[in-house]
Amino acid sequence: QVQLVESGGGLVQAGGSLRLSCAASGRIGSIVAMGWYRQVPGKQRELVATITSGGYTNYADFLKGQFTISRGDAKNTVYLQMNSLKPEDTAVYYCNAREVILGLPYNYWGQGTQVTVSS
Repeated sequence: QVQLVESGGGLVQAGGSLRLSCAASGRIGSIVAMGWYRQVPGKQRELVATITSGGYTNYADFLKGQFTISRGDAKNTVYLQMNSLKPEDTAVYYCNAREVILGLPYNYWGQGTQVTVSS
């Protein structure tokens, strides 16, 4: 099992920045990737960015360099630096960790952190 705890959400004005953090605990040695997703009411959860254990990153096409995902030195922490925030970035942001055991993938989710961008 992997446990994820997010922090860093809040209220910010348009054009501002926020940094989300997610710390993983438990069976972290088997994690192959961590990332961030977001969800607004009535819509499906969507990918924001992921980073693999090897440091490869992947971003949603709509971001266009607006956000940056990174890992801490201990590699059980992932960050999402969000710049130039827009009201449409308002969502609950979820941390995700993926592990692979005996060839089978398992996904874990944090409880979510609310990001609200005011116009």
